[in-house]
Amino acid sequence: MASDPNHDVFDIVIVGAGFVGLALARALSVRSQGNLTIGILDRTEAVTSSTKSRPDARAFALSASSRYLLERIGVWSQISGDAQPVEKIQITDSPLDAGVRPVLLAWDNLLETGDPASFIVPSGNVLDTLSTAVDDDKTITTYRPVTIVSIGKTDCHHTITLDDGRVLSAKLVVAADGRSSPLRTMHGIDVVRWAYDQHGIVTTIAHSKPHHATAVQHFLPAGPFAMLPLTGNRSCITWSETTSNAERILAGDDTQFLEELDQRLAGRLGAFEVVGPRQSWPLSMHLARSYIADRFALIGDAAHGVHPLAGQGLNLGLRDVAALVDVVVEAAGLGLDIGRLDVLQRYERWRRSDTTLSAASFDGINRLFSNDVALLRSLREVGLGTVDRLQGLKDFFIGEAAGQAGELPMMMQKNVA
Repeated sequence: MASDPNHDVFDIVIVGAGFVGLALARALSVRSQGNLTIGILDRTEAVTSSTKSRPDARAFALSASSRYLLERIGVWSQISGDAQPVEKIQITDSPLDAGVRPVLLAWDNLLETGDPASFIVPSGNVLDTLSTAVDDDKTITTYRPVTIVSIGKTDCHHTITLDDGRVLSAKLVVAADGRSSPLRTMHGIDVVRWAYDQHGIVTTIAHSKPHHATAVQHFLPAGPFAMLPLTGNRSCITWSETTSNAERILAGDDTQFLEELDQRLAGRLGAFEVVGPRQSWPLSMHLARSYIADRFALIGDAAHGVHPLAGQGLNLGLRDVAALVDVVVEAAGLGLDIGRLDVLQRYERWRRSDTTLSAASFDGINRLFSNDVALLRSLREVGLGTVDRLQGLKDFFIGEAAGQAGELPMMMQKNVA
């Protein structure tokens, strides 16, 4: 089989070359010191000098744990120049037309070491850097653009047939192919999902007043509105809006869009201008009923999708990456079959509780704050004010923002070589 020029054999094949798929390929290569053979498939063209930095308004709130992972796989140094540390976080809650928006909850977003608990990073920079790292890694074989025609399984491996006639075999196949995940469907894994009557809107602004490295989450009746600091006097604006309002806002011209932004910014950042594209998408949540099958695992959006109010989607995906790397590399070091169901069950136990709790928490916060019921608003103000006086709870929030809660995979721990 290995002598067939159209049949390539791997330990692991990853389907999907987005953020988590690329991070997984590189992390497996680094942690196994090149002892695992890795293939990665994607339906899109390779990133080149002409396609890099394609317009993308999104920015990620990367946790300190995600930073440690990116450091270990050799990409943080290329990202750090565009990474804005978040030193403070403020929470406000008031109607859209409120003349004053008092800060109800605030904390210094710093670890005991003085390091920031999180960073805001433009998404395009992260993807470009991961793509380059994988392309330069000689232990990873990339196939793109390709489409899977069929996939079969024996007791020992998966066999993947591609649309160009090539056949790949792997002990373990990992789906990193997004929310709709064709590979998840092929394996018969169901999903629990529901849609919000909300759209996410994202853009980038330049402003006259400094943001002082402060991230602001302003809860409005239609949904949360976030000001995420970027390097320089720039911020990524991410807000959730009712579907009908979002359609109206996005249909407006540039002047009307600026007026909508100005009403929500309420003068906080001074004079401003939009310096990036405006993008929007419907918001939903989903959880796969299982994260694994025999010789198969889901990571990232293929496994779970959460409300974006806390900006934790990529962090959850990178925690999947680090946990799966721990499980696979440790099993391989013991001479175990890395695709066996009993090996993969450790990964599922590790990740399911974390992602389910996160999804439920973000959903609950969104539902609690996305309304203008007077009694609920009063209760929220009392609750946030109480939390603001409890340093122990603030320390908990800092740990969550840093991704330091719970059992951490090795590549997300700061002081592990």
